[in-house]
Amino acid sequence: MAKLMFDPQQLPIESIAGEAAVAPERLTPAWLRGRFAEQPLWTPETGEQALPGRAERPPTAASVLIPLVPRESGLTLLLTQRTAHLTDHAGQISFPGGRAEDYDSSAIDTALRESEEEIGLARRHVDILGTLPKYLTGTGYCVTPVVGLVTPPFELAADPSEVAEIFEVPLAFLMDGLNHQRLTVELPGGRRTFYAMPYNDYYIWGATAGMLRNLFHFLRA
Repeated sequence: MAKLMFDPQQLPIESIAGEAAVAPERLTPAWLRGRFAEQPLWTPETGEQALPGRAERPPTAASVLIPLVPRESGLTLLLTQRTAHLTDHAGQISFPGGRAEDYDSSAIDTALRESEEEIGLARRHVDILGTLPKYLTGTGYCVTPVVGLVTPPFELAADPSEVAEIFEVPLAFLMDGLNHQRLTVELPGGRRTFYAMPYNDYYIWGATAGMLRNLFHFLRA
C-alpha cells in the first residue's frame, strides 16, 4: 500500500499565489456555460512529477467530476474526503471520480459513472459544461476533469468503502489566488512543489488543488 511520505499540513507555506479573484459575475451558471462554449486561449499549469516507481509505467486514464452546485448564496463545489484505507490518496480531499474502464464510452462517461458509484449522484442531475486539460498526478493517473452543474434537489449516498464524507465549499473561496498556498517538500526522488487551499477543517491540496488552479486560470482568461 502506498503511504504518503510526509504530512503536507506540517510544511511551511512557501508563498501565496496571490492572483486577483475571479470576478463574481463570472461565477454564475450562465457565464460558465458561455465560457466553456467560447473556449478562450489560456495556459494551463502542468501536472505533477511522477513519484518514484510510477514514472516507468504509462499513466492510467481516469476522470473526475467537478460538480458545481447553484445555491442561494452562490455556486459551491462538491468535494469528497476519501477513506483512510485506500491505496492512493487515502484520506485526501478529492473530486468524485476514478479510473477509466473499457466499457466507458468517454471521459465524461467515466466521471458520471464514478460519481454515481462513489457518492450516489445520478447522472440525470448533471449538466455537463465541458472539460479541462488532462492533469497528470504523481501517483500515475492521467485525469480528465469534467465540469458539470448539479442543480438541487438531488440525493447523495457515499460509498463507505471509498468516501468518508461529502461536503461543499464556496466556489468564490477557491477561485481567489489569495487562498492558494504553495508548499515544497524534499523527497528521496527530488523536490516536489504543490498547492494547498485550506478551507475550515478541510485541507484541499495536491492534484485536487492543481486541477482547481486550472479551473481558476480558465475562468480568469
